[in-house]
Amino acid sequence: MTLCEGRTVIITGAARGLGKAYALGFAAEGANVVVNDIGTSLAGEGRDTSAADAVVAEINAGGVGKAIANYEDVTDWDAAKRIVDAAIAAFGDLHVVVNNAGIVRDRMFVSATLDEWDSTMHVHLRGHFCIARHAVDYWRGRQKQGHAVDARIINTTSGAGLQGSIAQAAYSTAKGGIASLTLVQAAELGRYGITANALAPSARTRMTEQAFADKMATGGDAFDVMDPANIAPTVVWLGSAESAHVTGCVFELEGGKIMLEDGWREGPQVGKQEKWAPADVGRAVDALLGERSEPRRVWGS
Repeated sequence: MTLCEGRTVIITGAARGLGKAYALGFAAEGANVVVNDIGTSLAGEGRDTSAADAVVAEINAGGVGKAIANYEDVTDWDAAKRIVDAAIAAFGDLHVVVNNAGIVRDRMFVSATLDEWDSTMHVHLRGHFCIARHAVDYWRGRQKQGHAVDARIINTTSGAGLQGSIAQAAYSTAKGGIASLTLVQAAELGRYGITANALAPSARTRMTEQAFADKMATGGDAFDVMDPANIAPTVVWLGSAESAHVTGCVFELEGGKIMLEDGWREGPQVGKQEKWAPADVGRAVDALLGERSEPRRVWGS
């Protein structure tokens, strides 16, 4: 029996790059896959359904998992429900949502525009919200009807969201928000049989080839560290029944590396049983800075 046999998975932004690797990975383990992609450019412009259709054709020709294409916009509340409904109509149930779709608007903060900021938040944060919200409605309904629920939300954050990235203020902010959203989902939804985890993947995609060209270039080594296919096995496992005990986690993934993020923790502190005088705060803060662990650098700094 394959790892995800009988499980149905929605993957957004699944026509290329990481999303395509996930779709092929889930299908190879027997899953039913909804390949959702509106086929926009990296800047979020235009429409092209051919890439999603090609992924579906490849999966269905493989003879293990099954797939359908879907071209709905994940940022549209009603369209997101239609994605969930399409999965259930085609395969009878839904078990996993992989929120992968995104755009990028690279710009130094002093040059950033309101439209760029809003569009980045719209696709990443609203997109993650809409489809997961409708999926959770379905899963809660199933539980109330007496059915066992074993569901997964897998979100996509980024190293940019965890530590910041030069010229990516909007993207970093959105991805940081997704990491926090994941923690809240995990805390609230476990009672319904739903886990929530997030990925911070590093791999070759249209987005990263533009932002980190040198790092993403193939080096001719036997193991292509930046191949998106390297990320898929962890995602597939997180979507399987075997991962029911894992929730509220953020995984950084690159090549053969799986790293569990340790999150925000309380660091050094100082206190006294009286109000601080402003003139005394500086010495206290300097002492705390001397005790803290070296922080991770902002990408590009």
